Amino acid sequence: MTDFLSVINPATEELIKEIPVDDEAAVAKKAISARNAQGAWAAKPLSERLKPIEAFSQLLVQKADTLAATMTAETGKPISQAKSEILATPQRIDFFVENVAQVMAAQTVHHEPWSALPGTGQLEEILAYDPLGVIANISAWNYPYFVGSNVFIPALLTGNTVLYKPSEIATMTGLAIADLLYESGIPEDVFIPVLGAGLTGAALLEQPIDGVFFTGSYATGQKIAIAAAPKLIKVQLELGGKDPAYVCEDVEVAIAAASLADGAFYNNGQSCCAVERIYVHSDVYDDFIEAFLKTVETFTLGDPTQPDTYLGPLSRKPQIDVLTAQVSDALSKGATLRCGGKPVDQPFSLRGVYFSPTVLTEVTHDMAVMKAETFGPVIGIQKVESDREAIALMNDTDYGLTAAVYCQERGRATQILSQVNSGSAYWNCCDRVSPKLPWTGRGHSGMGATLSAEGIRTFLQPRGWHLRTG
Repeated sequence: MTDFLSVINPATEELIKEIPVDDEAAVAKKAISARNAQGAWAAKPLSERLKPIEAFSQLLVQKADTLAATMTAETGKPISQAKSEILATPQRIDFFVENVAQVMAAQTVHHEPWSALPGTGQLEEILAYDPLGVIANISAWNYPYFVGSNVFIPALLTGNTVLYKPSEIATMTGLAIADLLYESGIPEDVFIPVLGAGLTGAALLEQPIDGVFFTGSYATGQKIAIAAAPKLIKVQLELGGKDPAYVCEDVEVAIAAASLADGAFYNNGQSCCAVERIYVHSDVYDDFIEAFLKTVETFTLGDPTQPDTYLGPLSRKPQIDVLTAQVSDALSKGATLRCGGKPVDQPFSLRGVYFSPTVLTEVTHDMAVMKAETFGPVIGIQKVESDREAIALMNDTDYGLTAAVYCQERGRATQILSQVNSGSAYWNCCDRVSPKLPWTGRGHSGMGATLSAEGIRTFLQPRGWHLRTG
């Protein structure tokens, strides 16, 4: 009997669609197809792999409205933010297209007359690269176009085939991505969707794959690493974060507050690099809180299909319990609730999974809200007396994804950030990603890197050539 995945609209809690799930046999069959197709795909000239990727990029722009509506329906992401993600994805694709040839190019690293044995000739040593082979791409729901394309675009360009498992929360979007790739000219056995939830992902890991690239929670990432370890294959994990920001005493308070409020609440705080804790120097603490709250008051919470909505529903209903528990814990230990703090009593004609934007002050690291990943519209703001105290608190975490400092002097910011264990460092900005820089985490935030030249090279394996002539 075929199992089905129920796609639920989180804004209305209504059933959108039921999609058949791939069982173990179906996953194994797809893995064989990807393996059989990989050699021919890798043998194509790079120019022939580039053409469909460039066409895919153009189709994203042409069909952005329809694609955004699908994403909003199944994830609850506000339509303006969904469309922004889709329209920004081609910029990342452009980076891969423009740089893949250089990264893949073979390099002569040594050349000299042959002298090891009698006779004449030359010795040449060449560093070259081959694709990994068959890639398992277990993707995420919060930014399905960004997160997915960070993996499958460079994987395809470098000659790999891809078994693409979209998140069960963004399955329709995953299928839309596949359809666009096929329309662009990618063969159906080169990019293959694998549909389902945890059991499907586990079945995928049982296949003879050559690499697994996962974006999601630390707990699931750890299980994937354990499952993949006996295979001795490439494992790359983009996991959670507890991203800190420090506001120094010399800032333009209103500017810093507006930036950090957006960094904390954009996409309902459901961003990998969302700001999850803020430390503010005591000299500007009260002014910052006032400015921060004024910004939060301007955020419109409501129907995600409306263009002026800033906060839609949570994508996952169980997250309400996580957020409620963190707020309750903080209040029981002396925090002050400045706004929000609970699920929303609907002021509009929807009955979905909504949680009010929440600001807690007078928080400490005895509270879960400052230590455990939140992944929702809840932020704790703590007063500090010095840079030294801020650095110690910023490092008081198992995660290491991003960290931000707001201050006037670049030297001061870099001196502080160089002491914070994070994969990305921000001065007077936050919650941003560039295709030119590696996206990487430390500690429980993962291992490996996407984006940048590192995010292309990660899909390649080196080969050393020792060539003697004569």
